[in-house]
Amino acid sequence: MPQAQPIEQLRHLLRTRRRRLGAAAVVLVVVLAGFGLRLAVVGADAAGHLQRAAALVGDLERQLRGGDLAAARGTAAELREQTGEARDDAHGPSWWLGSRLPVAGNDLTAVRAVADAVDALAAQVVPPLLDAADGMTGAMRDSQDLQAVAAAAPRIAAAATVAKAAQRRLAGLDRDGLNGRVAAALKQVDAGLDRVVPMLDPAAQAAKLLPAFLGAEGPRTYLVLFQNLAEARATGGMPGAFAVVRTDHGKVSLLEQGTAAKTLRDFDAPVLPLDEDQEDLFTNRLGTYPADVNLTPDFPTAAALIREMYRQRSGRAVDGVLATDPVALAYVLSATGPVGLPDGSQLTGATAVRQLLSEVYLKIAAEPDQDAFFAGAAKAVLDKLMGGVPVSKSLVQALSRATNERRLLAWSAHPDEQAEIARTPFAGTLPEDDGDKPTVGVFLNDGTGAKLGYYLTREVALETGRCLEDGSRPLRLTVTLGSNAPRSGLPRSVTGLALAGEGVLRTNVLVYAPAGGSPIAAKQDGAEVDLGSGYEKGREVAVIPVDLAPGAKSTVVVDLVTGPLATKGAVEPRLITTPGITPWTTRLVPGRPCRD
Repeated sequence: MPQAQPIEQLRHLLRTRRRRLGAAAVVLVVVLAGFGLRLAVVGADAAGHLQRAAALVGDLERQLRGGDLAAARGTAAELREQTGEARDDAHGPSWWLGSRLPVAGNDLTAVRAVADAVDALAAQVVPPLLDAADGMTGAMRDSQDLQAVAAAAPRIAAAATVAKAAQRRLAGLDRDGLNGRVAAALKQVDAGLDRVVPMLDPAAQAAKLLPAFLGAEGPRTYLVLFQNLAEARATGGMPGAFAVVRTDHGKVSLLEQGTAAKTLRDFDAPVLPLDEDQEDLFTNRLGTYPADVNLTPDFPTAAALIREMYRQRSGRAVDGVLATDPVALAYVLSATGPVGLPDGSQLTGATAVRQLLSEVYLKIAAEPDQDAFFAGAAKAVLDKLMGGVPVSKSLVQALSRATNERRLLAWSAHPDEQAEIARTPFAGTLPEDDGDKPTVGVFLNDGTGAKLGYYLTREVALETGRCLEDGSRPLRLTVTLGSNAPRSGLPRSVTGLALAGEGVLRTNVLVYAPAGGSPIAAKQDGAEVDLGSGYEKGREVAVIPVDLAPGAKSTVVVDLVTGPLATKGAVEPRLITTPGITPWTTRLVPGRPCRD
């Protein structure tokens, strides 16, 4: 019997441990229940703050749209408070532990990431944008506001880095099995970042450039070209009327008005040495005829040439060249309201294009009277803009649309500023390197010597083929042009020189191949045609003339090939076109990934 006692002791020990384990289990259940309750409360708090923040974002958008920046600042401060609370809720120990649990962990991690992202936007992205908007609103009244805009530039650049980091973090989240509400919130933030991020780099560049452009560091002068879309040129239209404006600490004044034909006139020899490739494509007209400086789609080339033409005629060397067209003016007038013209009529967003590109030629026969009408219209619009207009969502949208359609172009004679402009949509250039987006340019130049371009219709499609052995891709470009001009009744001021025949609209179509690529063959209305060819800025160029009688259409199909591409994945081509009176009808067909 001597062994009975140790066995009994062992049994007693096991019973004691079971009781302790049972008690520990009860304690653990209570702790976990409390933890779960705490986590639920914290999660509800975070969700509540984020929901209130979402409502405030809507208020902020409406206030910015109405130009009420004072109210927007108050809303932004409240938004910061709500997002800060949500972020604090999402960074406690309960949340940290909960995010490591199965099932709920992914939801909590996602909510925390959303809270961090929205808080970063409220704290670091919105304030400098409001500062810049405030500065631009007051820039015409107080030169100190220009300094506020300049000071906001590096902060907006930093905000772009913050927003991109938030976008990358959200993109890396595991989204499988997320709670429906969490997934919806995440999708909403994704969409917001997708809208905001592309705007920040251009906003930073604009904030950096605009103060100097507006004379914050001393007076500046600019040559402003009004491109006449009724006579096509590669950057838009023939440079007809122009204005010279002066900026000085935010104040803008009109110094001079003129026309390319009458004020600048033609030159016997190119005013600047011409690039050999450009001279081969466009002859020396590029440097001798003010109306032809933009036969090239490279706006810096056109701007430098016409600046020198103006300098030789006036003795004044301007600081830069800007270009716009009646369609862009119509967008702006739709946002700001109409302007009165010297003849008692009004120029409105709905009528500006028709008045400036058609009716003036139909109703006014004498060219000097046409020039006077254009000058009066340009002065009326400039007076309205120089007088200061409130920053509204509709105005921002109008300017954004005009910029995206390449209707607002800028060039600076100051090399450091031009280097910044070259990175923006205002540059008016083709990219030097296409990257993984094969880029094709389709540019139009009038060959008629008339104003029949008002009646030109434009359609284009670009299709991407399968991978070739060297990694390049075939492309098929289809361009369809049409003329809806009336068959009779147009005055000589519209039919012009009739270089292609009475009433016939001739358009030279320039097709710029992708970087490292080339055009191969072309057909017009099913028949093979020879390609006139050349080079510009490292790209091979095909030239096809198209003649259109009133009511006619013609389709040109150009086969091209890209250079070898770095990617074997799906390829989305990019198309850049000459702005027209109406947007092009465009169709892009991406290429599928390569097969191994």
